[in-house]
Amino acid sequence: MERVNNLSIFFISSNLNEYKIEFSVFLISFLLAYVFMHRWNQRNVKGPKSWPFVGVLIELLMNYHRLHDWVTEYCVESKTFKVPLPFTTVTCISDPANVEHVLKTNFYNYPKGEAFHTYMEELLGDGIFNSDGEMWKQQRKISSFEFASGNLRNFSTTVFRDCALILSGILHQASIVNKEIDMQELLLRTTLDSICKVGFGVEIGTLSNELPDNHFAEAFDYASSNVAYRFVNPLWRIKRYFNVGSEASFVKSIQVIDEFTYNLIQRRRAELQGVKSTDSNRNNMVKHDILSRFIKLSENPENNLTDKSLRDVIINFVLAGRDTTASTLSWFIYMITVNRNVAEKIYTELISFEENQANEVIGYNPEKEPKSFSERVTQFASLLNFDSLGKLSYLHATITETLRLYPPIPLDPKGVLKDDVLPDGIKVRAGEQLSYAPYAMGRMVYNWGPDATCFNPDRWFNKEGLFQSESPFKFTAFQAGPRTCLGKDSAYLQMKMTLAILCRFFSFHLIPNHPVKYKVMTTLTMEHGLKLTVTSRQS
Repeated sequence: MERVNNLSIFFISSNLNEYKIEFSVFLISFLLAYVFMHRWNQRNVKGPKSWPFVGVLIELLMNYHRLHDWVTEYCVESKTFKVPLPFTTVTCISDPANVEHVLKTNFYNYPKGEAFHTYMEELLGDGIFNSDGEMWKQQRKISSFEFASGNLRNFSTTVFRDCALILSGILHQASIVNKEIDMQELLLRTTLDSICKVGFGVEIGTLSNELPDNHFAEAFDYASSNVAYRFVNPLWRIKRYFNVGSEASFVKSIQVIDEFTYNLIQRRRAELQGVKSTDSNRNNMVKHDILSRFIKLSENPENNLTDKSLRDVIINFVLAGRDTTASTLSWFIYMITVNRNVAEKIYTELISFEENQANEVIGYNPEKEPKSFSERVTQFASLLNFDSLGKLSYLHATITETLRLYPPIPLDPKGVLKDDVLPDGIKVRAGEQLSYAPYAMGRMVYNWGPDATCFNPDRWFNKEGLFQSESPFKFTAFQAGPRTCLGKDSAYLQMKMTLAILCRFFSFHLIPNHPVKYKVMTTLTMEHGLKLTVTSRQS
């Protein structure tokens, strides 16, 4: 009997092992067949090849350090392509017709979306760049009113000129001793000081010969880099939950950012109440800032503006006024160092401008030569205002050409509310994401012709020699449709004010073998800065 039982157990065990083997073979065969069919179905699909479960995540992570060039390479193959990821699919577009459909024609079907809001919430909160619906409309309306203000424009002109003069002083001192400088760092300080003055009515003084440490700027840069990586890292929520690694550092950076912004709000509110300032003239001037307008509106409970709302306003305007402008200025300086003919044409235009403008200014005496370099720069700067800067058409074209090839926001993601069909026939599904790619669009032959990758400011002039704009759905540096950048004119004003002074009085020389490449962040920032030397123009 015992022998029979042992034999039974033996046969049962043998059968179980056989079943396990058969099941394993079946499972492996099924997976291989699934992978084969998945790949077979994609044999004619444009874009990166997708794999089961992980999509194109592995290829994307391998190319993350060069993300925008990776997107560009696939945009060359197809104006629209899909990027399947573990939890979503991203449709990338570079065709102006598709961009117009997304940003204007069917605007409300492509909001920032829940996914984008989740990734960016701790940094941008519910600010204008991270909100939709009524919350976005309210902030847009208030901001639009402020940017249309003549007082704000005049105030901005003064602030931008003052910051540019401080920067020119630092560059002149560097030129005397042939000191190597990081131009991007100086420009980031310039734009941070100016946005804090124009936007929030406070002077923080990061731009000085001493170049004091700026923990807020460092924290902001780290946070921007970290949230950008969240878009391709499906494990970020786990790291955030356990507060480890990059997410733990991100939390600390947000604490620094919040401390800076809430202190700024308290300081601004106290100044407006006259607690810390008794100078009525100073109060009258700084009340033109945007934060003051929001603080005043927060006094009405119906507007539902809390200190958290004000904090979000500040951070969103820092992103718009500091990072994007400094990015463009940095790439501009880089491009004129490698395109000396463009630098000389700008210099020639500025010399001619100075001569012509001096004759139009009452009381301006060009025969009375200033004694010092600083006096010469200050005298030239006095000729610069909103109207006179409009005469510098080649400078304007060079800035615009820089924006075409190096847009400050190189990739702009959107959510998809409902199923839709793009003008080129590609279907997008509700719950997915869609991104238009300004960086890639500026390099497409089908958008800009055979010289699309060449830096050529002359492309912006018509046959009569007049500057000619392009469709905002083709030249997307400032978005288009209802979300068109409100600060476009202000950005051009600051960039032209700064660059007119710098290009008139300085030549820039890139440090040999210095690597110039972008770091993947929310804005197109140079990873290693812009290291160069500078020489003063004496004539």
